[in-house]
This record gives sequence, C-alpha cells and structure tokens, in this order.
Amino acid sequence: MPVKKNVFESEKFEFSDTSFNLLMQKRIHRVLLVCSNYDAFILEEDGRIDEQVFNEYVSLNLRYPPVFIQARSAQQAFDILENDQIDLIIEMLNIGDIDTFELAKKIKSNYSKIPIVVLTYFSREVLFKLSHENLSAIDYVFCWLGNPNLLLAIIKLIEDKMNAKHDVEEIGVQTLLLIEDSIRYISVYLPDLYKIVLQQSREFIKEALNEHQQMLRMRGRPKILLATNYEEAVALYNTYKTNLLGIISDVSFMRGDKKDTTAGMAFCKMVREEDKQMPFLLQSANPECEQYANDLNVGFINKYSKTLSIELKNYILHHFGFGDLIFRDPITHQEIGRAKDLPSLQQLILTIPDRTLLYHTSRNHISKWLNARALFPIARMFKYLQAEDFENLDELRLFVDKTISRYRLSKGRGVIAKFDRSNFNEYLIFSRIGEGSIGGKARGLAFINNIIKKYKLYNKYEDVLITIPQTIVLSTDAFDEFMESNNLYPVAMSNISDEEILHHFIHAKLSQSIQQDLYAYISVVENPIAVRSSSKLEDSHYQPFAGIYSTYMVPNIRADKALTIKLLCNAIKSVYASVFYKSSKAYITATSNAIDEEKMGIVLQEVCGTRYGNHFYPTISGVARSINFYPIGVEKLEEGTVSIAFGLGRFIVEGGNSLRFSPRYPQKVLQLSTPEMVLKQTQKQFYALDLSPEKFIPSTDDGINLMKLSINEALNDKSFKMVTSTYDFQNNMIRESSDAIGKKVVTFSKILNHETFPLAKIISELMEIGQKEM
Repeated sequence: MPVKKNVFESEKFEFSDTSFNLLMQKRIHRVLLVCSNYDAFILEEDGRIDEQVFNEYVSLNLRYPPVFIQARSAQQAFDILENDQIDLIIEMLNIGDIDTFELAKKIKSNYSKIPIVVLTYFSREVLFKLSHENLSAIDYVFCWLGNPNLLLAIIKLIEDKMNAKHDVEEIGVQTLLLIEDSIRYISVYLPDLYKIVLQQSREFIKEALNEHQQMLRMRGRPKILLATNYEEAVALYNTYKTNLLGIISDVSFMRGDKKDTTAGMAFCKMVREEDKQMPFLLQSANPECEQYANDLNVGFINKYSKTLSIELKNYILHHFGFGDLIFRDPITHQEIGRAKDLPSLQQLILTIPDRTLLYHTSRNHISKWLNARALFPIARMFKYLQAEDFENLDELRLFVDKTISRYRLSKGRGVIAKFDRSNFNEYLIFSRIGEGSIGGKARGLAFINNIIKKYKLYNKYEDVLITIPQTIVLSTDAFDEFMESNNLYPVAMSNISDEEILHHFIHAKLSQSIQQDLYAYISVVENPIAVRSSSKLEDSHYQPFAGIYSTYMVPNIRADKALTIKLLCNAIKSVYASVFYKSSKAYITATSNAIDEEKMGIVLQEVCGTRYGNHFYPTISGVARSINFYPIGVEKLEEGTVSIAFGLGRFIVEGGNSLRFSPRYPQKVLQLSTPEMVLKQTQKQFYALDLSPEKFIPSTDDGINLMKLSINEALNDKSFKMVTSTYDFQNNMIRESSDAIGKKVVTFSKILNHETFPLAKIISELMEIGQKEM
C-alpha cells in the first residue's frame, strides 16, 4: 500500500518500539560433538573447541556461546542424550563403531527435534558416498576446510532456522537467501556471509543509546536462509519475500528429482517478474553463465575466482543495504555523498540533487539500508515511498526529514542513554556520564521520562509537547574521582566554615574528560543550564532531602563556550561542596545516615523559559501535590492540588503568593473569588535568571544570580499577557483582558477559565498516572 503524504501530517504519530527482547528466543546452548579423539584434535588444532567458539563470539560482540560435549562412541552419545539437554548434534563422518548415517537415524527416532549436522573432510570419495546415502535423518552436511568460523556459522544457521518464522513475520527482521547444493561451497559461503552480517550488526548497534540496547539490537541482525533445491528456494522466497534483502544463487541445482543446469536463472526470472529491484547474485563455475547474468541485469561471481570472498563481500555491501548508503548520480554514477548512520542520512536527504533522490527512492535503497540496520519501523514507512505521492520533491524531502526526526525523538524518550560526546545531539532526552549511581533526583526524572513514553503523553494534547528538559547526569563515580583526585575529604570532613569548604572545592579541578563531555553538551543546548543535586539519599522514601543541597543556574553564552564551561564547572563544584555544609551534615546525622556514605550525582538540565532582554524565565512554574489536605468546597482529598506562579519556581518554594487550585476544578479558585482577594493574595513579584555571566559568583547562596523583580517589570513581555488580568478601579472588578486599562494582576485566567493552554487537564492526568505508577 503506497505511503501518502498526509501520513505524518499529524504530530500525534508515534513509532512503535521494536521488541528486540523477543528476538532469538530459541538458542543453541549445548552441542554434542560425536567424533574420535583424532577428529576432535584436528578440529581443535591448538585449543579446546569451547575456547575457539567463545573467542569468535567475543570478537563479534555475541553472547551465549555454546558448550561442546564430546562423545567418542555411539553408546556414549546416547548416554549423554539421555542425561543432558542437547540442542545440536555434530557428527564427524567416520566415528568407528557405527556408521554415521545409521547413528543419525537412531538418534532421530528417539530425539526427533534435535537437529543433526554431519561434518566431513572434502574428497571425491566422500562426495560419492554422500550421493548414495539416505540423508533423511540429517539436517545439513558441511565440509571441514580448516576454518573455525564454520562452527559458528553452523550454530547461527540452525538458530536462524529455528527463529525465522517468529522474528521475521512478527518483528520484521530481514533475511538473506542462499541457494546452493554444493556441500563444499556451502561450507565456504556460510562463514563469509555470517562474518559480513555480524560485522554489519556491530556497526548498526552503535546507534543504540546504551549497552543494554546494543546487546538487544544484535538480535535484530539479518538472518541467513539456506535452500539446497529449487522447491526449497521457492518456498522460502514466498514466505519471506517482503523481508528479503537479497538473494545469492547457484546456477545449477536440483529441481524436482533431477539436476537442472538453468534452475538458478529460472528462479531469478521468477523473482524479477515480481520484484525488479530485488538484488540477485548468480554464481557458477561455468564462466559462460556471466552473459546470462548480464542479460538478466544481475550480479555474477565465478566460483573458481581467486578473490571469491572479496567479490561476495563487495556485492553484498553495495547491493544488500550493508555498509554506508552511497548516493550516486544516476547518469555518471559519481558518488554524491554517503550516509554512515541515521543523522548523516537526514542531513544528506536535504542536499542531494533531485535526480539522485529520485533514483534511490524509486529503487527502495533507503528502506533496504534501514532494514539492514534493524531500523524496522522507519524502514516500513519508506518501503513504498514514491515521488508521485507528493506534490513536489521538496515535500518528499521534508517528509523524509520529519519522519527521521520523529523517529529519533521517539527512540530517545524513556531511555537512559550512555553519553557519547562524539554523537551527542538534540534527540537524546536523558543521558548519563559514568557508570555509578545517578542519584535519587535523576532516578525520579528518568522514571517520569519513562512514564511519558509508556502512556504516549509526548504529543497527546494538540500543540503541546509533554517532556522533561534535555538532561544529562554526572553519576556518583565522577564525584568520587573529584574528591579523591583533589584530596578533598580531609577538608570536607573538617569543622571549617561553609565558605572555606566552597573555596577549596572551587579551586579543585574536574577531570579533563568531564570537561570535554560538558563542552559537547553546551554545544547542543540553547538555553541556560540548571545544575541540580542528585545524591544517593535524595528523594528516598520517608527521608526527603528536598532543599538540603544547592541548585544553581548558569547562563549559556553561545559566543564564549570557554566562559560557559568555567561557569558550569564552578556550579558543579559548588553543588559538590554543598554536601559538606554544616546544615547538610546536621540533616544527615538527624536522619541516621553517615556523611561518608553520601555520594553526589549531578543533573544538568536546560532551564525552561524565554529570554527577555538580559533575564530569562518561564511563563508558568509550579508544584503539584497528589493529596489535597485542605479541600475547599467540592474539592476532594484524593484529587490533589496545584500551586503555580509566573517566573521561576523558586518563588513558590520560598512561600510567595502563588495561585492555588484543584486540577479538577480550575475555574474555582478561592484567591480569585473577590477583587479584594485578587489584589491581596495574587503574585506581586517573580524570579528570573540574570544572564550576565559576571553575576554568577561561586557562593553558598545558590540564588546568587537570580533576580526578584516586580511584575510591573514584565509588562512588555509577551508571556506576561498570557497570565494576567486587569483590575478596573472604577467598577471594582477584574477584567480578564490584559489589554484593558488598570492594574495588572496575575490570575492565569485565560489558561484556567478558557483553556488557551490545557494545563489543568494535563496536570490532572499526570497526577493520576503518577499515583497509579507509584
């Protein structure tokens, strides 16, 4: 079904998460190797098979390496099968006391679900023997050519076969189809193919946001399907053709009950009639077949080529969507640009020439490349992308750019990403620096971020984005390093004044690595930065630490990043120092905690708000409480209460005249019930951040650069008109218009009474969800 241009016109479109955790559920854990001591020694060469395979797994970032158990006789094999859980049996062709094929039949009759693989040395006598044997009890036969990667390929091929139906049909994992009946060439191709596929997966997991995601995304690698005759090939193609990256086929193989020397070409024609863009590689020992491949406009490899493996790899990289996505001029075939990852693809889409864009979209190159990188949700959106679905190419570019943006945003929500200064960007909502604890406050923010994603709140309300500010966290190991490298514990534990402690901390140094990470952070964020405490004890149940430690706000001077880094580092060190102030030590003692057990994480967040001249503040800040201990009128205890204010939230925390209302009854506000109460009990002042860098001086007062202004100083600010009404002196009444003549009062009337912004509904839903989740 073609994509239409209005698919993404709604901002409420959400990408579904790929369930990588549901992939590769069936695995090979224990392998029974039935062979003589001599064969085992030849296979092992200079080390145990377990170690060889384990080393292969580690080198490719794979997990769950299988354990090998050797049986030297048929009787020993049956004893092991009876007493152990075996997932795969590998037999060497000659095991001594019983014929290999007879043993396979006996095992299959008792253990029908265990796959059996025969491993043999290559010779004409062996091939002759195999051609006259009944192989019905054997799943695959491979030639041992001295390549230890073959064992890995065998295990992965069996695992792919076991998991293909679920992983491909339910999740959208991609496949490669290999059609080959030569045991020797199957044994050559499979290790090479898996090496290419696993190297590809090592590249695309770099786009995962943390190590856990990387481990899961490895499961989304393309699967390799093996067919040894025409009928198997047709069946596999028909089953998996919508998730097929490409086909590699021999020219001559069995069709029906006889060898067909043109079976590969017949299969290629069938595929091309249905899908003209499907990458197809023919390979044959007959060089004359290259002309047939050229006539069919498909790739060709001579099996006797001395560079067989290199040619195979190059074709897959260029045609199956592996490696970089190279944009070329369709006429000259000159390279225009290449996308290494999703961000670079997004940039190139906006700049490549029109004919290059048309060439690649019409051939499904973008979708295939995304699928090969396990980016299934976005790949599905681009699979049927056609220029005729849009009014012009600019709309097509905008569609692709917006789609990638929304996908990247959706992937960044609800996840604690591992901070990487080389690829940090505006799409990463929550990142961590270090491996230690992130502290209580950061855990709470991460939990909120997770809830927003879980309940799809991000763009649930029209023209409103619900999100936490872009956040990075310095984990507690950064605190440990800072304290130990600067030998600050003797100072911190002493009885000197708070000012002296702060002085020592300010003159200590943060590590160069942390400073480089901060430089990457300020290069992305636009607004001023809040430096907040996030200690291990903060936000713990039954022992709140709210207000115990300091929070600083520093301006982000875009024209002087070095100055911003200096201010930011001083703020971080000031928060670290606040752990050891007299009030903090006293509170920790009062709550039966030990000061030397306290560790401080740091939360860095963009400050929400707008710049007006040389100061910065939000239109609304507030505190919501899930229990209303003093309900008024129709209000109920369990419905909670909200206090909001104009400007920074410090005004509320310090007990200023904020506006209090129940989110269920936003139009019933006691403070607004009479003009006299409005004049007396509404906000007269507000807090704003002074953006002058010289106003931020390291101090035990974390409000050193905050300005307490009269609301009259905001009369010309655009945001002020959204929250104010006018007191009409002559008629002793409150007029909701902010343009009327009279005294301006902060009532939030437009928001609470007329829902110019659905604040009450949003807070009510957030509180309800928060209570449920807690």
